[in-house]
Amino acid sequence: FRDTQHQLSYLAHYDPLTGLMNRAAVERWLADAVHHAAEQASQVGVLFIDLDRFKQVNDTLGHRLGDELLREVAVRLRDCVRDDDRIGRLGGDEFIIVLPDASGIPDLEAVAERVLAQLARPFVLQGHEFVLGASIGISVSPQDTRDPVTLIQHADTAMYHAKQLGRQNYQFYTAALGEQAARRYQIERSLRQALVNDELVLMFQPKACVKTNRIESVEALLRWNSHEFGPAMPDDFIRVAEETGLIVPIGTWVLQQACRQIAQLQPLVDGELAVAVNLSARQLASPTLVADVAQALESSGLPGHLLELELTESMLIDNPDELMPVLHALRALGVTLTVDDFGTGYSSLLYLQRFPLSALKIDRSFVERLPDARDAAAIARAIIAMARAMGMRTIAEGVEKSSQLAMLNRLDCDAYQGFLLSEPLDLAALRQRLGRG
Repeated sequence: FRDTQHQLSYLAHYDPLTGLMNRAAVERWLADAVHHAAEQASQVGVLFIDLDRFKQVNDTLGHRLGDELLREVAVRLRDCVRDDDRIGRLGGDEFIIVLPDASGIPDLEAVAERVLAQLARPFVLQGHEFVLGASIGISVSPQDTRDPVTLIQHADTAMYHAKQLGRQNYQFYTAALGEQAARRYQIERSLRQALVNDELVLMFQPKACVKTNRIESVEALLRWNSHEFGPAMPDDFIRVAEETGLIVPIGTWVLQQACRQIAQLQPLVDGELAVAVNLSARQLASPTLVADVAQALESSGLPGHLLELELTESMLIDNPDELMPVLHALRALGVTLTVDDFGTGYSSLLYLQRFPLSALKIDRSFVERLPDARDAAAIARAIIAMARAMGMRTIAEGVEKSSQLAMLNRLDCDAYQGFLLSEPLDLAALRQRLGRG
C-alpha cells in the first residue's frame, strides 16, 4: 500500500517518461519562486522550449524511438542549468526551464544559447542520427506578470514567435506579441465558425493561352467575408488556419466548391474550362486527401483532367518518399499537378523530374522584370525550354503589361495569368466574362 501511495505521489508531480517535473508541479513551484522573488526584489525567468522537427521523427520511426529521444533531450537540458533551476516537461515535445533569482537578461540569454547548442547537436539512437533543434520563448517576472500560469503562457507566445522567425532561435515576450496572440486567438475562434456561417467565398482568376488569349482555366482563390472582422484576405488568416489544422476542412470545402462551380460553367465555354486549387502542406499530409479529391470530382461531375492541384517546391522537397504514392494516386484520378511559384524555392527542374508533374508556374518575381532585365529573360527562357523537354507546360504569373506578354510569346510560354488578362472575379462576373467569349 505504501509503495502504491509513493507511486501515485510521484506520478502527481513528475513526468513518468523523463523523470522531469510535470506541468502541475512546475506551476506550483513557479508560484513559490515568483512569491519569493517579490520578497527579495529579484527576477524569475521562464524558458518555454519546443522541439523542432520532432513530430516528423515520431511519425516516421515510431513512438518508441520518439520516447527515447525525449529522454535524451531531458538529459541534455539538465546539463544546461544550475542546481537551483527547475526543468519540466509540459507534454508532447514541450519543455520548460524555470530560473529563480535570474540576474538579468544576459543570464537568461546564456541559458537559452546553451539549450539551443545542446539540442542542435545530432542525436544518435539505435543506429539512426537525428538533428532536431528548438524554438524558445522567454518571459520574466515581475516585468511581464506575477501570475505563474500567465507567465508560462507569455513564454509560450514568445516561443511561437521564435518558430515564425525560422526556428532554432529564442525570443523574449513583449506586450506587442501578447496583442498578436490575442488577435490570432480571435481569428482562430471566428474561423472555426466561418464554414458553419457560410462566410467563405471563392474568387476565380482566369488563365489564358499565350498564343490565342483564350481562357483555358481559372485559379480558385479563397476569400473570407467575416461577420466579425469584415472582408479578409488570405494573408490575414491562412497562416492561422495552417497552424491550427483548420486548413484541412477549409481546403476540403474549397475543393468541393471549386469543382461544383466550375462544372456548372462548362456549357458557357468553347471547349473545356479547368480549375486550379492550391494545396497546403497540411492538406497534402492528410490521410483523407485522395478520398476528398475523388469525392469532390464525383459529386460535382467535373472530369478529373479539369482539376489542377498546385503545390509549392518546398512541399515536394520536405518528404519526397512519403509524398510519391499520394501524387501518383491523385494522377490516377486524372488530376494534373502543378508546381506553384517556381524559382522561389531550392529545387531544380532535374529534381522535380522524379515527380508526376504536368506544369509549373514561373514566379512573378521573374515575370515582373520582363522584358527589360536580361537575366530574368534568360532564366525564363531556360525554365520554359527545360520544362518543355520534360513534357511540362509553363504558366507565367503576375503578367501586367502587354510587353511582358509579348516576351512570353517569344519565349514559347504556354499560358499566363495576371491583371493584364483579368483581376480575380466572383462567380457571377466570371459567368458574364465567359458568356462574352
